[in-house]
Amino acid sequence: MPPAPQFQSEFLSTFQARGAYYDCSAPADLDTLFGKERVTGYIGFDATGPSLHVGHALQIMTLRRLQQAGHRPIVLIGGGTTKVGDPSFRNEARPLLSQEQIDANKASIRRAFEKFLKFGDGPSDAILVDNADWLDKLEYIPFLRDIGRHFSVNRMLSMESVKAKVDNDLPFSFLEFNYSIMQAYDFVELYRRYGCRLQSSGSDQWGNIVAGIDLGRRVENQQFFALTTPLLTTSSGAKMGKTASGAVWLNPDMSSPYDYWQYWRNTEDGDVGRFLRLFTELPEAEVARLEKLQGAELNEAKKILATEATALAHGREMADKSADTSRRAFEDGASAEGLPTITARLPDGILNLAVLAGLAASNSEARKLIANNGLKLNDAPVSDPKLTVDSAALNGDGVLKLSSGKKKHVLVKPA
Repeated sequence: MPPAPQFQSEFLSTFQARGAYYDCSAPADLDTLFGKERVTGYIGFDATGPSLHVGHALQIMTLRRLQQAGHRPIVLIGGGTTKVGDPSFRNEARPLLSQEQIDANKASIRRAFEKFLKFGDGPSDAILVDNADWLDKLEYIPFLRDIGRHFSVNRMLSMESVKAKVDNDLPFSFLEFNYSIMQAYDFVELYRRYGCRLQSSGSDQWGNIVAGIDLGRRVENQQFFALTTPLLTTSSGAKMGKTASGAVWLNPDMSSPYDYWQYWRNTEDGDVGRFLRLFTELPEAEVARLEKLQGAELNEAKKILATEATALAHGREMADKSADTSRRAFEDGASAEGLPTITARLPDGILNLAVLAGLAASNSEARKLIANNGLKLNDAPVSDPKLTVDSAALNGDGVLKLSSGKKKHVLVKPA
């Protein structure tokens, strides 16, 4: 990657200062464009599941910062491209979803953007579109003649994501091979409809975006731009948004605001400053102060990170409620109404309850947790893996609390 340029425009200088910049197709030209007019830019999200997850948060924050700087963001839902599946850097093809599944996913994931962006008819209001609106209507032969003729198979085979599959003799269908062409055509179609000249995404999409830039030059005689963010991992090398119990989702019905808050609260020490810049809107001076904290004080910075990130995704009220729930559960030892709750038939074995609560992935993992004094029942350490838990363990609220270490708590209600 070339050295980062020095930007003058408000959006790009902020984007870079917050640590979101990775690469750009024509930095000086894009900086000039941002300085002289309102820019329309888009990011695409395929409807492969019912919710986006924390791994998508950086892209959503990019659209938010674009809007805050007075420009116009487009959220592109890939109702059409989801039918093909992005093959980039995947060892196996994505499973093909039914139209009903795709429609349900589209309706569900749209909700994640409503907290971050203002939609409407104003000049910088966000636009939400679905590429199925044009991709589903394409006629095959005309599309090949008008668009397909501009793509070199040799060049497509040289793209890193494609080359990795070919070199490793991994399955790569003709269907997947078309994904890059479809994404490139999206860029052109968004230019024709909305004057969109910028596409942003993670750095793994660079080849697909450049294909769209080239197509825009060929069929519209217009300069398009690519702006990418780094692919994020934690300081220990873990993938963003992944936990022992699975992905951390943006939709509250899949990951509660409290679980979302806890994910950020558990940020590794070395990531606090970086994540404060990327996923909150705290001023740089405050971020610089917080990232210098050490020891127990650094935990306060993590709580601020958790509350600010949760406020963006779920609203200030839910963020403050999650912070208060955590304080009461961790510091006061209370049952803390608002904690994640499951139902279970009692009596039941402690190992099975730990697995049901998501505190362990298996009985053997639960045994290890107990052996390391990491599992608590109603704030008391569990020492016997053969323990049977019955209604006598219920507290005054009619629930029992299971805890893994000091940070993860789940309430269990009798079925």
